[in-house]
Amino acid sequence: MNKDAISPAEVVRKSPDVSLGLTSEEVFARKAAGLSNVQVKSEEKTVLQIILSNVFTYFNLLFFFLAACLIFTGSGAQNLLFLGVVFCNTAIGTVQELRAKRMLDRLNLISAPRAKVVRDGAKLDISAEELVVDDVVFFSAGNQIPADAILVEGECVMNESLVTGEADEITKKPGDKLLSGSYVLAGSCAARLTHVGCESFVSRLTLEAKRHKKVRQPGMMRSLSVLVRVIGVLVLPLGAFLFWQQYANRGVELGLAMESSVSAVIGMVPEGLYLLASAALALAVIRLGRRGILAHNLGCVEALARVDVLCVDKTGTITEDSMTYDGIFPVPSLPFDKIDLSLKLGTFAASSPADNATMLALKGAFASQSPAAVVRAIPFSSRYKFSGLDFGDRGAFLLGAPEVLLGNKFRSQDVADYTARGSRVLVFCACDSLSGGVVQGEIRPLCFVALSNRVRKSAKETFRYFAEQGVAIKVISGDNAESVSAVAREAGIPGAEHFVDATTLKTKKDLVCAATAYTVFGRVTPEQKRELVRALKAAGHTVAMTGDGVNDVLALKEADCSVAMASGSDVAANVSQIVLLENDFAAMPSVVAEGRQVINNIQRSAALYLVKNIFSFFTTLLLLFLPLTYPIQPVQLSLVSALTIGVPSFFLALEPNRERVSGSFLGNVISRAMPAGLTDFVLVTGVMLFVLAFPTIDAPLAGTVVTLLLCLVGFMMLFNLSAPFNRFRTVLFLLLVAGFFLATTLVPSAFLLVEPQLAGWLLLGVFSILGIVVFTLFIKFKTLFSDFTRNAGDFIKRKNLVERLSKKKKKD
Repeated sequence: MNKDAISPAEVVRKSPDVSLGLTSEEVFARKAAGLSNVQVKSEEKTVLQIILSNVFTYFNLLFFFLAACLIFTGSGAQNLLFLGVVFCNTAIGTVQELRAKRMLDRLNLISAPRAKVVRDGAKLDISAEELVVDDVVFFSAGNQIPADAILVEGECVMNESLVTGEADEITKKPGDKLLSGSYVLAGSCAARLTHVGCESFVSRLTLEAKRHKKVRQPGMMRSLSVLVRVIGVLVLPLGAFLFWQQYANRGVELGLAMESSVSAVIGMVPEGLYLLASAALALAVIRLGRRGILAHNLGCVEALARVDVLCVDKTGTITEDSMTYDGIFPVPSLPFDKIDLSLKLGTFAASSPADNATMLALKGAFASQSPAAVVRAIPFSSRYKFSGLDFGDRGAFLLGAPEVLLGNKFRSQDVADYTARGSRVLVFCACDSLSGGVVQGEIRPLCFVALSNRVRKSAKETFRYFAEQGVAIKVISGDNAESVSAVAREAGIPGAEHFVDATTLKTKKDLVCAATAYTVFGRVTPEQKRELVRALKAAGHTVAMTGDGVNDVLALKEADCSVAMASGSDVAANVSQIVLLENDFAAMPSVVAEGRQVINNIQRSAALYLVKNIFSFFTTLLLLFLPLTYPIQPVQLSLVSALTIGVPSFFLALEPNRERVSGSFLGNVISRAMPAGLTDFVLVTGVMLFVLAFPTIDAPLAGTVVTLLLCLVGFMMLFNLSAPFNRFRTVLFLLLVAGFFLATTLVPSAFLLVEPQLAGWLLLGVFSILGIVVFTLFIKFKTLFSDFTRNAGDFIKRKNLVERLSKKKKKD
């Protein structure tokens, strides 16, 4: 026990002065009492748990049991070759998962949330986990509250939707509680922490959720889990029943019956498939991490592979983070004293919090200006699009969107010119006061303020990539729609000329219709951003959302895949599945490409695995009812698996593949595997029936013919999946074929293969031709069936669309 540890009851609680905070001694005492803000962690595996979970899997234990059965019956050592595959798969899966864990731990440390705290009278920037109870912490727009607190100074607008589900904006004043997990929309304040670590509101919710809810796996891994569970349930009773049928009912020798049953079971088990998928996803996380991209979970990698619509904000995504002050210009027909107005605007900027890019640009432009005493303030809100300061006798002023503060009045050619160039145009106004936090009196425009963002140098190349990949871009911004459209056109976004002002979209139906009709959306509120994402998802799209501000949070949570810049608001980074640590949107193509590579390659590899499972399953069912013997030995099945499944699946999983993923994972895999699996079943059944009809063909010869036929079909399947061939696939295919000829000609006895002789060669030739014909027919049928189902689906969609339009027309 730590001799320095003390009881929490021994700690004297206090409300420290905002300017002084806690002393170092008080901080030390609270840490010793366990009153620091150590967060409830997600359920991450330890190193030992990773090793054990990869070694002691259901199928590994099954294979060890099968090996023990073969040893018990005195089967040859070569029939235990399948254990080599088990050990290799286990080692690869363990190493990749450990590497991914180390990478994620390092990136999580880099991106860990931080907080501004005062201690011993000095302001410090520390890790949020270093905070202790009673610490005085300063918050501003975009900050997420790391622990429960009471506001002691200032005023801010909070959003508690992440913890309560209510999206209302709540104004907090001194004495009000701040819930951990909520975030600051506007304003700034100082707060004293009251409950930290496991005692905070959000931690209690997390612990409760962990007791009642299991973590949901991503779609692909969920499908594989279902497949593995189904096979796991079926394989043992089928194998046991097959052994009983052959040994007890048909009098087959014990060793032969055991070898036959073990071969059937091994054939039905997709050994390494689940591990291959896990290792490939882990490897994707590692590769992303090396590029400065933090993926919070494996599921987002799959979502990225299916993305066909990417929603982006303008500032920080298309353009650089910082803004440039371009100057002020007059409101038509109103007096314009540039010096006087510049002084007033400078005072407004100097007295405002630096909580957004606009105010940072103005503060930089008027750095020499001194702040004035503020009586009342209205913090900037992305919902209302303006901010205000009341200086008492010196007047009250507003700065915000012209459309919001002035409506359609005072539109000028200068405004149109700046907007057409992509500048952000604001209006600086005066009013009577801000009594009660509400604008009092008539709003009187004083001048327009122009600011601009530079389009990122990499923007055109980035958006060209997405256009080539069939990913539609939707620009969703709080700025003027026309200026956003100009910036989008400069960045080379297709369809950027189609823009709409979201203030004209009054109903949810208007938003749904606009979601597919327009490319650029301006003056969008946070709630509208979320509704646009929902509308796109409802239209059948897989949507990714990028953002960095508090106004993006609702949409980020709604998207299938959310991406945030590390330099943005705390809450945006915390709710997003992917964080770009180097704040460069140009990394997005590599993120999407990584997702597509992993999922496409796993689908292709999974199809190779299921070929063997399909033919073994149907063959085993047949053997339960016919007096036949499984014609292939475990070692021969290992040869087929290694050359046509294990080795090619491993190398193909590393190959770049940027095709967009569509359709059901399990449906895609089964449809790809079915032609080869059924061809194997037809050929193996044909050989077994031929042996039954002509007993002169002994078991070793039949096993040799079946092994060669399975390899032939496996190579046809691999050829089909590899087309169109490139240099890598060509070399891999030729090496595998060469390996097959070397194994069957140099060391045939190692795989229990015999010389076919004339009868065997004739049998092999006839069934090889049959196999090529049957496989070709199955592929043709699969293509026709896929085209039919796709056309039927398109017809149903068109019919439903016509019916909806007809109903709408009648209603109108």
